[in-house]
Amino acid sequence: MKDFIYRSRVYYSPVEFAMAFIGGTWKMPVLLSLRNGPVRYGDLKNAIPHISHKMLNTQLRELEEKGMLTRHIYVEKPPRVEYRLTERAERALPVIDAIGRYGMELMGEEGIEL
Repeated sequence: MKDFIYRSRVYYSPVEFAMAFIGGTWKMPVLLSLRNGPVRYGDLKNAIPHISHKMLNTQLRELEEKGMLTRHIYVEKPPRVEYRLTERAERALPVIDAIGRYGMELMGEEGIEL
């Protein structure tokens, strides 16, 4: 397959391109935390306890820029913000689930139990 450039970055395969949207340590946990509907920031932070506030903010911003989630700000006091998956992100959920199943198989093969 021929490499291609998107937003000033060279990609060598469609898999690499897709992983730019869902890869990394925190994007998949954020997306999975939103799978059942809109979630407020504090609830997201509680669902992913090891993520720092700075990293969660960074991941939410990146996912929003990539069209994977939307942010709705409610005009009330105190302000309330909810995050929701887009259709683009919902299409990624079966892929993330498959990666999770594959990871569990590999962990079993390596004698790792959760």
